[in-house]
Amino acid sequence: MINTGLKDKVVIVTGASAGIGRATAVRFAQERSVVAAWDVNDAAGADVVAAIDAAGGRGAFWKVNVADKTAVEAAVAEVVARFGRVDVLVNNAGIVRDAQLVKFKDGAVAAIMTDEQFDAVIDVNLKGVFYCTRAVVPGMIAQGGGVILSASSVVGFNGNFGQTNYAATKAGVINMTRTWSRELGKYGIRVNAVAPGFVGTDIVKSMPAKVLEGMVAHTPIGRMGEPADIANAYVWLASDQASFVHGTTLAVDGGLVIGT
Repeated sequence: MINTGLKDKVVIVTGASAGIGRATAVRFAQERSVVAAWDVNDAAGADVVAAIDAAGGRGAFWKVNVADKTAVEAAVAEVVARFGRVDVLVNNAGIVRDAQLVKFKDGAVAAIMTDEQFDAVIDVNLKGVFYCTRAVVPGMIAQGGGVILSASSVVGFNGNFGQTNYAATKAGVINMTRTWSRELGKYGIRVNAVAPGFVGTDIVKSMPAKVLEGMVAHTPIGRMGEPADIANAYVWLASDQASFVHGTTLAVDGGLVIGT
């Protein structure tokens, strides 16, 4: 078995209650990590911690809205007080509020992307990554290193119809990753991002069959990803096996970028 160097490492996973976040929390637990699971959905907290413990790690849950910088800073302090340090941050939390910039029909404006739709996605997907990363970095510098991983998306490379807000945040994550790699590498802090393609979360699988078939048709490998595919990428990037991988965005998309 490959030694990933993640045993007893303290890992914060945001958006950990479901989907990719839950799979990531459990996957780190399989490496015997200590997992601090964060989410706004505290109803699922006990279940996530039970899954972490069952997988061989140690877990605890915090209800945290990553768009609230005060809550983020308090939660980081609590994680450090309980576990002593933060070794890995996985900025996974994210939301969508899809709409066309301007929908024009029958010679008139029928709908627009509202300020509220735009701001909500920016607050969670971009500011949230900023707040969480800023909160853990001083401790990582003091301890001599750490790993920052963030969720981008293939739409951060190519854009996507109806996702002005979401695509902007995911492109922003790519360039924050590049910037932070320049700033933080000298402190032994590695910074990378993951860009998933179509992933079969419960929400995605509930879409109409025709939509799902279209997703698969645009993925050269011939299937959608599973949350575990993304979780495996996060664990590899956090591990000693990726010790010279820094400042990159890893597309985990079944070839979607070249297939569209």
